[in-house]
Amino acid sequence: MRKYEVMYIVRPDVEQEALQAIVDKFHGIISNGGEVTKQDVSGKRRLAYEINKLRDGYFILVHFNATTEVVNELDRIMKITDEVIRSLIVRDVA
Repeated sequence: MRKYEVMYIVRPDVEQEALQAIVDKFHGIISNGGEVTKQDVSGKRRLAYEINKLRDGYFILVHFNATTEVVNELDRIMKITDEVIRSLIVRDVA
């Protein structure tokens, strides 16, 4: 298993329970073949530029260990989840 980190931004108009459900859904995908080592929910922050006419978003950063199949599945699910504005998965080399 390799080390990865994912940063994703969730729409600002979601309820707190829905935000927690989204985070739990992604943790479940990662836990299916890997493990979450660290999570940082930065809360609602201002975006550097407008994305789909939105100026704010909830920023979540997750460090995890997983196989490439889990990373591909996580990326696929993030792309089809309507509440996620942007996401980026990178391999952690440090």
